[in-house]
This record gives sequence, structure tokens and C-alpha cells, in this order.
Amino acid sequence: MRPGLVAGLIVRNEADRYLPAVLKDLDAYCDRICVLDDGSTDATPDVCLAYPHVHFVRNPSSCFWQNEAMLREQLWAIVTNLEPYWILAIDADEILEERFKRDRDRYLSQMAHPIIGAQLFHFWANTAEYRVDKYWSPSSTHQAMLVRFLPRFPYRWDKRALHCGRIPVNTPGAMLQDGLRCKHFGYANPADLRRKHDLYVAHDPEGHYCLRAHYDSILDPPGVVRLHRWEE
Repeated sequence: MRPGLVAGLIVRNEADRYLPAVLKDLDAYCDRICVLDDGSTDATPDVCLAYPHVHFVRNPSSCFWQNEAMLREQLWAIVTNLEPYWILAIDADEILEERFKRDRDRYLSQMAHPIIGAQLFHFWANTAEYRVDKYWSPSSTHQAMLVRFLPRFPYRWDKRALHCGRIPVNTPGAMLQDGLRCKHFGYANPADLRRKHDLYVAHDPEGHYCLRAHYDSILDPPGVVRLHRWEE
């Protein structure tokens, strides 16, 4: 029997970050969870394998910063091998708002939109407030996160080394943009800000894949950053 909803995510050394909470959340409303491990050296595999609905694949070494597109395409192949009706493309530090869980069946049964987008709310230096200034406004765009899978469609991926997108570039159909929200915790720990900035700048110093000013805004001082409190 084809699963109704399969989540797919890439992980690397996430055991002590947000992965346990993310997997617990996904396990409550997804039929399967496909995890592609990008060469973790910590207890990430143990965290994943504690969930019976997780289908776990591990690469021996990391290649995310050299070829994100290859990893995304590999994950897509793992997920689509299960032939799900819907695919959720989510990251290891993201959780959809409660509204999606309440309305899951309505979202997945509608036929007008084969793509469902969500606004990303970047929690900043804490897990209660999200950033709203400069490039971080959650209302500026919807990120494609859910896709109705077409088994015989010739999907094609953007081959960019970084920021290649979560879904194939030629995914057909209109995207539903109804204000669905996704909590992104990648910047919620103040200790991660410098590390993430330096990684992006080291691998994309000229800003070919994202504006350099966007990268540099990660290090904006607290007096410049504008935050709003999250409410469900």
C-alpha cells in the first residue's frame, strides 16, 4: 500500500540539537520518515533508529557543503522509492505549526494545488522569538515544502552546489500559499550564529548562491535585529 505522507530530511551531527523533537513531531502525522545521514560522527544514527517509522540511509562521509544538490537528489530517490502520495521536504531543525497537523487530511485531499508552501519563521537566539527584519521576514515568500508525487514524471533538479531548493525545479502545478507556517530553529542557539555565517562565507564567499549581505546579516548585533514572539 502506498503511504499517504512521507517526510524526507538530511541530517548531520544533529543528535544534540533539534532532531529528537523534529522526529517526535513527524512521527505523529507522517506514515514514514526517510532520513539521509550525511556522514554523522555523533549519535545521530541512534536517535533516528529509535523510531520504527524511520527509513535510515547513511553516507560514509559528508558532502553537503560540496554538493547539496547531489544529496537532495539522493534523498528524493530514497523517498520516491516508497511511492508516497505526498512528500514533505523538511530540514532537521524545522517543525510545522500545529495547524497543519489538525488540517492534514484537508491539505492532502485537495486536488487544486500539487505543491503546498509554508512561510519560514527563523527563530533567533532563542526558541520563543523569530526574526522579522531585513532578509528574514517570514511573510515575504512561501517555501515549497509538500509535493504530490507523480510516479512517472521526469523530475529534474537544480544542480547548484548550495541553496538548490528542496524539491525538483520542474515540479508541475500551482503552489498553495495560505500562510501555513514552519518554525526554523537553525539560528535559535546564539552559539550557532558565528559558525553558520563562517560556513556560508567559506563556501560561497562571492555570494553566488545567496546574497553576501544576507550571510553577513547573520552577525547583526542584537540592537539591530527585530524579533516577534511566536504564537500558535
